[in-house]
Amino acid sequence: MHIYLEIYEFAASAGALEGYVFQRADLNPDALNNWVQNLVKQYYALPIEVRESFQGSLDRTLGRAVLSLASLPGNEHGHVRSLKSLIFGKMPDSPEDFEKEKKAKSNTCE
Repeated sequence: MHIYLEIYEFAASAGALEGYVFQRADLNPDALNNWVQNLVKQYYALPIEVRESFQGSLDRTLGRAVLSLASLPGNEHGHVRSLKSLIFGKMPDSPEDFEKEKKAKSNTCE
């Protein structure tokens, strides 16, 4: 597979997961088994220099997903631990961090 397609598919899946788990009280974490396993597999299939190029953005995206997900089954759930293993920088302060980031960017454009 072409590397740009691999990056796109990984990023799309990570972003979709973040949106799917955001403020979702009725979430069954077991429904995410394949999704989380595939994300981990895709991540480690990418060359390290590619992962390093987007790691900061990934830390924020998966960090928000982890914070949303951890509020349901807890920090020790396998999915939370698996996703945290892909985060190497600072996690966001909350799952709403994206909204804060969008507001900050929109204020600088005015």
